[in-house]
Amino acid sequence: MTPPVGLISLATAQPPHELPQAEVARAAGEIFRDRFPQFERMAPVFETTGIRTRQSAMPMEWYLEPRGWPERMEAYTTAAVDLFARVAQAALDEADLTGAEIDLIVTVSSTGIATPSLEARAMETMGFRPDAARVPVFGLGCAGGATGLALAARLAAAQPGARVLLVALELCTLSFRMDAPSKADIVATALFGDGAAACVLRAGEDGFAQVEGAAEHTWPGTLDIMGWRVDPQGLGVIFAQAIPPFARQRLRPAMDSMLAGQGLCVEQVDRFVCHPGGTKVVEALESALDLGQGALDHEREVLADHGNMSAPTVLYVLDRARRAGLPRRSVMTALGPGFTASTVTLSAA
Repeated sequence: MTPPVGLISLATAQPPHELPQAEVARAAGEIFRDRFPQFERMAPVFETTGIRTRQSAMPMEWYLEPRGWPERMEAYTTAAVDLFARVAQAALDEADLTGAEIDLIVTVSSTGIATPSLEARAMETMGFRPDAARVPVFGLGCAGGATGLALAARLAAAQPGARVLLVALELCTLSFRMDAPSKADIVATALFGDGAAACVLRAGEDGFAQVEGAAEHTWPGTLDIMGWRVDPQGLGVIFAQAIPPFARQRLRPAMDSMLAGQGLCVEQVDRFVCHPGGTKVVEALESALDLGQGALDHEREVLADHGNMSAPTVLYVLDRARRAGLPRRSVMTALGPGFTASTVTLSAA
């Protein structure tokens, strides 16, 4: 990427309500046992996800009552704006900047609809300038952390000197549904949590890492693998194909192609920083990239502590990796609706 773009700061934040996995499993059993005949056969998914606890925008009791679009989006707007402000402020503090010094804000979120968008609703609280550019992005799903970082870096490179704030925020739990549950709904109940991550970028050599490049690969004919269905009651999750075997079989050729476009190969990557969609996805990534079983340790830790938070999750992994000490070259990667693999190549400062 020319000019080079520095990652100046990185922060994470969670909503206040803790959801221990054992409690979620018990509640799910009470809710779904009579509604979904196959629940008992699927119940072990709550143990095999590798999740110990998650965080949610609302207390558990809120999810036990029927909810429609107005209630879900009211909860999204209220909780998301608060979480946006907290995580953005943490990223600004680490960068030793104020909101007034940010020139452009990229907001990535696919779990709620807010117009005006989140950064507009937080502008006065954050002290953003009236002339700050806003780029809200919807629809990236679990790939949003990597794709959002790539987009923010491209925007920073296009305007040297500009300070770009990226916020990736998802409240996945608000999509929880009790009506006409499917296998995908049970898996989502076992996997998804809420969270946010933010970082500041600026063209130049400073920061704890520099963005060297970025690439994406979208497989033809895969629109149905992952996404949302839009129903009268709210968003419903779509998992039409098993993602772990898809990743195990088809990620490596795509990764080879994406890296080749940057003059690199897998063997030149010191550390892959991956979105942990679930334990089986993590194992599939290790297999596809020839990393060795257990290599994606930070991924497993984030999954255990927070669940799959969609877009911000890979940035949580990057935060743990940088605190442990980033190697010379890392590649962030995440899979999301499309079906798309997104990568960002980073060099340590």
